[in-house]
Amino acid sequence: MTDRNSGPLGLDDYPLAEKRPDLVKGRRGLGADDITLANVLTGAVVADDLSITAGALHQQAAISRAAGRSTLAQNFERAAEMVDIPQDMIMRTYELLRPGRAKTKSELLDIAKELGSTYKATRLAAFVTEAAEVYEQRGLFKRRY
Repeated sequence: MTDRNSGPLGLDDYPLAEKRPDLVKGRRGLGADDITLANVLTGAVVADDLSITAGALHQQAAISRAAGRSTLAQNFERAAEMVDIPQDMIMRTYELLRPGRAKTKSELLDIAKELGSTYKATRLAAFVTEAAEVYEQRGLFKRRY
C-alpha cells in the first residue's frame, strides 16, 4: 500500500477499527466515536448505525485478498451484496440451499435469477446457480428425511 489515506487496503490496516477508524462508518455515516451511550439515549444513534455496511464488507474483502485469502474475500463480497436484501429473501434462499429442501434445480435457479435481477446480487446469484449444478450432480434435490 502506497498512501495510507488513499491507496488500497492491506494487512497493515487490519483491524480497521483500531488502525483506520476514519474508515469505519455506519449506514448513516456515523463513526465509531459517535456510538456513545449518550447518543443512544438521545436517539442520535439508531439500529441502522450499528448494522454492517457493504462498504465495510468490501474493505474486509480487500484486506483478506491482500492476506492471500481469496476465498474469504469472495465470501465478504457476497455478504456485501446481502446487506440490502430483505431478511425474508435471505431466509428463503438459505432454506432452499439446505440439502433436500429444494425439490428441483429450477427452484434454486429461480432464486438465483431473482437475486441477480431484483437485488443486483450477481456474485450471490452465481453462487446459488453453482449450488444448483452441484446439488443436481450429487442428487441433493431428494428429501433426506
